[in-house]
Amino acid sequence: MTPRSAPAPGLLTIDSPIGRIALHSDGDAVTRLEIATQGRLTTDGAPDSPTPVLRRTATELAQYFAGRRTDFTVPVRLIGTPFQLDIWRQLQAIPFGDVRGYGELGRATGRPTAGRAVGGAVGANPVPLLVPCHRVLASDARITGYSAGDGVVTKVWLLDHEGIPHR
Repeated sequence: MTPRSAPAPGLLTIDSPIGRIALHSDGDAVTRLEIATQGRLTTDGAPDSPTPVLRRTATELAQYFAGRRTDFTVPVRLIGTPFQLDIWRQLQAIPFGDVRGYGELGRATGRPTAGRAVGGAVGANPVPLLVPCHRVLASDARITGYSAGDGVVTKVWLLDHEGIPHR
């Protein structure tokens, strides 16, 4: 029996209303989603090598941006600390158009006083949009920051797109 070779990693760059997005995969799942910062991606100049999962992701993102999709079905592979993985699972459970607070996420993972650590885990999310970290606000609906794309401007666009009130 011949051993199965590992799937080839992939890269696909797409345009979106929030800027260019670089999608990365291990061949089976999306492993990273980067939103351009000041028009730049870390992969600028690298040739695209799309995989079926990245093509499907691009389609689902286009549907999301067009207002025809409210959740994503593409597989993602998250690698992080046990705490980060707990937080990212909580993010995945936030439905379209809804929000959670940092404190709520901490309580849900059994760490009610870990607000700063929760913020760090949210900010370290390797696949924003697919794991919706933009749906996390301060308890008073205030935006406290956003680490993807052009920061708060990107988060405001996403919150407005989903009809989520914020300050």
